[in-house]
Amino acid sequence: MPPARTRKSVTGTRKAVVALFLLPALVLLGALVVYPIGYSVVRSLYDQSGDGFAGLDNYKELFTDDGIRTALKNNVIWVVFAPTVATALGLVFAVLTERVRWGTAFKLVVFMPMAISMLAAGIIFRLVYDQDPDKGVANAVWVGVHDTFASSSAFPKAHLGRQSPLQAEKGGFITRGAVHTGQSVAVPLVGVAPDQMPDSAGRAVQAGSEPGKVTGTAWQDFTRGKGVGRLGQVDPSELGYSGMRIEAVRDGKVVDSAKVGDDGTFTLSDKADGARLRLPASNFKEPYNGLDWLGPSLVTPAIIGSYIWMWAGFAMVLIAAGLAGVPRELLEAARVDGANEWQVFRRVTVPLLAPVLAVVAVTLMINVLKVFDLVFIIAPGSSQDDADVLALELYRKGFSEGRPGVASAIAVFLLLLVIPVMLFNVRRLRREVRR
Repeated sequence: MPPARTRKSVTGTRKAVVALFLLPALVLLGALVVYPIGYSVVRSLYDQSGDGFAGLDNYKELFTDDGIRTALKNNVIWVVFAPTVATALGLVFAVLTERVRWGTAFKLVVFMPMAISMLAAGIIFRLVYDQDPDKGVANAVWVGVHDTFASSSAFPKAHLGRQSPLQAEKGGFITRGAVHTGQSVAVPLVGVAPDQMPDSAGRAVQAGSEPGKVTGTAWQDFTRGKGVGRLGQVDPSELGYSGMRIEAVRDGKVVDSAKVGDDGTFTLSDKADGARLRLPASNFKEPYNGLDWLGPSLVTPAIIGSYIWMWAGFAMVLIAAGLAGVPRELLEAARVDGANEWQVFRRVTVPLLAPVLAVVAVTLMINVLKVFDLVFIIAPGSSQDDADVLALELYRKGFSEGRPGVASAIAVFLLLLVIPVMLFNVRRLRREVRR
């Protein structure tokens, strides 16, 4: 039987030809990967000037410097939450849009943020998280929902004028003396600009006295123009404090209350006789201004939210590709056996997608370990220390503080953190290829 003919390689067996083809790639690999890593390792062993050998002192600082420890803690938060939430959302989007007609359009919209650079996304979310509800979308929505259930006062700036018959008490105001039936009480305040008064506010009217009742007027005791208007008296151009709450208080208890009308007048029953009139603090509550998204306590979750907005589409596309390869007969068999959709998803779909989910989650872990752009752009200077991550701390130590030795140590430490995760991902991919 003649020996089997072996197929000759295009390049033959000459090692020189193989090396020649590999040389450009090896040069680039050495210049862009091997040399920077080697130089960083060597530089991390020297002091700030680069002349004195520091040994492991720079690495010791990784666990003693407060800024680096905060960055390490935040990196742990990033690694735990960002990949998990992004992968979970990607899974939900991929499964829910599989059977709908507009699923492709939805996936396109969700994936679209991937086309935006981190710089652009950071600028977008810096505006989204702006504290001013008139600028920041997040606070505009939050304030809108809050004010639906708990409206703020229309008179947050109101305060006492000169020679006022009122005095301050617990964030509100109260009359200096008791009032009696048949008396008309003046309740003048100042401090609210006429253009900021409620739309329902009308011209103030001096309330007339009524037997058996306590009446009065609560109004803005201010008239535009120098020397115009009389202090403590209702003038024709002054406005009533429409909607303000008035309470009659005796011995610390509210015995009666009333709401000021559009013309500033109010009426209390004979229960108010001998009581003092109080304008409670709720009348002067500052308008709700939303959450301080970029403050010390919320800045890291807020930035993680912007990251998830960008990368949930990436997770969705990969998981959708894996879902397309799931045998439909297994899903149908589970349904025939009586499983509902939730059981099919939990017991069949998720286990079959486990390899894809692992690859997506691990890829995102590698990505978040070196996150820099979003934190640097979104976090304001006052909160940047609280939002710090290792990549940002590397930049600050190397460029802002002029400590390249410590910065190189952080870079090496980051590399050591990424390598195990990267190796796990590579092994996963190889297993999938073998299958």
